[in-house]
Amino acid sequence: MSSGPQGLMGSLRFRLLAATLLGVSLAMVLAGVVLNGLFHEHVMRQFEKGLAQQLDQVTARLSADAQGQPLIDAQALSDPRWQRPYSGLYWQLDDVTSATTQLGVLRSRSLWDTQLALPADVLRDGEIHAHELSGPGDSRLRVLERTVRPHEQVRWRLSVAADLNDTNEAVAGFQRMLATSLASLLLLLLAAAWAQVAVGLRPLMALQQGLNTLREGRTTRLAGDYPSEVQALVDNFNSVLDRNDEVVGRARTQAGNLAHALKTPLTVLDQASRQTNTTSLAPLVREQVQRARRHIDWHLARARMAATTGLPGQRVPVVHTLQGLVRVMQRVHAERDLAITLEEGDERVQFAGEAQDLQEMLGNVLDNACQWAHSAVHIRVWSEQAVSSSASLGRCRVEIEDDGPGMPAEQMPRVLQRGVRLDESVPGSGLGLAIVQDLVAVYGGELQLQTPAKGRGLCVTLRLPAASA
Repeated sequence: MSSGPQGLMGSLRFRLLAATLLGVSLAMVLAGVVLNGLFHEHVMRQFEKGLAQQLDQVTARLSADAQGQPLIDAQALSDPRWQRPYSGLYWQLDDVTSATTQLGVLRSRSLWDTQLALPADVLRDGEIHAHELSGPGDSRLRVLERTVRPHEQVRWRLSVAADLNDTNEAVAGFQRMLATSLASLLLLLLAAAWAQVAVGLRPLMALQQGLNTLREGRTTRLAGDYPSEVQALVDNFNSVLDRNDEVVGRARTQAGNLAHALKTPLTVLDQASRQTNTTSLAPLVREQVQRARRHIDWHLARARMAATTGLPGQRVPVVHTLQGLVRVMQRVHAERDLAITLEEGDERVQFAGEAQDLQEMLGNVLDNACQWAHSAVHIRVWSEQAVSSSASLGRCRVEIEDDGPGMPAEQMPRVLQRGVRLDESVPGSGLGLAIVQDLVAVYGGELQLQTPAKGRGLCVTLRLPAASA
């Protein structure tokens, strides 16, 4: 897979993990906000509940003396913080009978020489208001206040306050613990998502490896156990391969039937023309028969190429094929006593294609070399690595060199054309190298003609796709 941005965005693994990361991160943030809000609300509710109990306690101790002045017995209050200066727990009584409020008519010893600067608001009897304001030492205080009427003409405001520092520290500690917990949970969920994606995509990776093996010719079918969602695809793909084999077999049969059907009458015509060679018709018949045969051979070769080239699961050992062709050529050209030599090469070199196509290409080139050679034909085989990182397969290279008369460089492109023969005295149809050229092109290979370094003869080089060892 490409490592660039486009390849990364096209990766199914990246898409799944990115979507999981985005979704889980959003869920963690929302969970953090909601949990923090709920915890803060719960803590403040409990804080105000305890403060309301303190307000009720102070209210219960409030009374009036004989002159109607407020009186609170501080010793009757149970919490010792009321007596300790700046302890964080305070109470204060204000006289709001007149339009001008008298602050701090009574206050707890813990306030020492300070007063609670409460905001001016209207309180109905028995109603409790809550405020947050600054207290001694710039501390933040939570205040609850209520009005008390000892009789109709007198109205007092009683308030209690507590320092929020401990509560805020508790909330901050919870936030830190929550953030750490959610971050750890996020990492665990991402690890689980990575494992889930890896396990989920493993069948697809196995399928990719199976396709590579099929393309490289190591097998002819996709095999292995896949999940039910993927197995249907594998079964359908194998069905396509079976159908393709069936179509190829039927095409070959039909091509063979056509060849047999046409060659018999052509043979009869050829024989008849030879028996009546005194007439002017005989040369014409022989010429037309030869042309018909060339066309039949040409079209049969093209039909076979179109039917078989590019099928998956094909690999042919090159050296073994050449050994068989060398034995055939030694028998065919036995009267000429040619020295046909095959250099020892890597026997693991394999052609990524059909055996009959390889035999067609190598056989035509080798037969052509034997026809033109004076005394020797030399064959070399080796493998070449892929020329670029994008090429998944390497090349197998075959050189067939003869010591014949060779040909001028300007004539070499012409001999690759269908039916062209530079020397009519040499038997043949002129289709051999043309068919080889077409086959090589279909397989994406190269065919090159050149004069050997020794300056005589002809060297034909074939570069063909190689199956991995």
